[in-house]
Amino acid sequence: MSTSEYPWPAFAGYGIEAEYMIVDRQTLDVRPIADLLLHDVGGGYELEVERGLAAWSNELALHVIEMKTAGISRDLAATAQLFQLQVADMNERLAKFGARLLPTGMHPWMDPERELRLWPHENDVIYGTFDRIFDCRGHGWANLQSVHINLPFQNDEEFGRLHAAIRVVLPLLPALAASSPFCEGQRTPELDRRVEVYRHNAARVPSVSGRVIPERVFDRKSYEDELLAGIYRDLAPHDPDGVLAEEWVNARGAIARFERGAIEIRLLDIQERPAADLSIVRLVTALVRALAEGQLGSQADQRALTEANLEPHLIRCVRDGSRAELDDPDYLRVLGLSGARSARELWGALAERLLTADDPAWPWIRDYLEHGTLAERIVAAAGPSPSRERLHETYARLADCLADGRAF
Repeated sequence: MSTSEYPWPAFAGYGIEAEYMIVDRQTLDVRPIADLLLHDVGGGYELEVERGLAAWSNELALHVIEMKTAGISRDLAATAQLFQLQVADMNERLAKFGARLLPTGMHPWMDPERELRLWPHENDVIYGTFDRIFDCRGHGWANLQSVHINLPFQNDEEFGRLHAAIRVVLPLLPALAASSPFCEGQRTPELDRRVEVYRHNAARVPSVSGRVIPERVFDRKSYEDELLAGIYRDLAPHDPDGVLAEEWVNARGAIARFERGAIEIRLLDIQERPAADLSIVRLVTALVRALAEGQLGSQADQRALTEANLEPHLIRCVRDGSRAELDDPDYLRVLGLSGARSARELWGALAERLLTADDPAWPWIRDYLEHGTLAERIVAAAGPSPSRERLHETYARLADCLADGRAF
């Protein structure tokens, strides 16, 4: 399919995916039973089951379940309500197995070396190939949950403008959505540990994830000939049958999905309730749209920013969340801003500019401006060096927030 044949123009709607952990109702240890949940609703071990306007599907790790929009959504507020209903349905079914859903970007004490179980059914050869090449018994494969935003494009011109805008926005996403400050029972140096381990999970074949910020490629031919072909070439000695030679093997923070005519953004940690996730999506997509449509700065300035320009901002936001200091005048100019400021102040200024006063995202944004990311709120609740009991208490509250649709 050429890029002139895709059905949906840019910003016609959104495809949203949300991943959650399945854990024991009492201990909160991971429970590798996603296949039992899918079997309970679909009667088999399919990769995906439809649930009206939503769908449920598997992931590589057997303790992770994904819910997503069935097709494109034009109403993000309705999607938040839809996902909250899916949470209730999943939790009701999981209760039969003594399990429940747990939010946040990482499990706070999972031991992937001991506890990882790969999906054993359909597509297991793909997961087995990943495991053979990269050894998935690490947090960057076994312990990470996120929200993905699929933004459609209809042709090469739209793809180029969208890709340029998304590259600019990616470094700022951990400062908005970090929710993974604990790993193996310890406070990590980063508030967004999930993105930090994601950055390094394909170290054996570095081109698979690159520098997480995608290269400056703005049409399909260049993307396939320069970016994807390089990944496939580097994988070939480890994957002679070409099992992974597909566009989805690309592990950058945003990847082109030409098969569906969309760019998929992958750098958002999942929050404690769908309403928070979809509020973040509203703000992020408003910024991407403003950049893509030239409301904040020129396409030329956006496209001039290299991975080397953008990566330091990503690393700072991964480490410091909303407190990250941003002082690069060239980067701020592309965002239509000037003067050094924290990421929290930057997002506040952008929200004022991009969203109407009655936008449904504002209650969440006001909480963010007062308290910072979910990761910062988790650390405030648990303390910097919590006991296992304190961590359990904190994450049990988070599981209750997800079940009830309440803010943490």
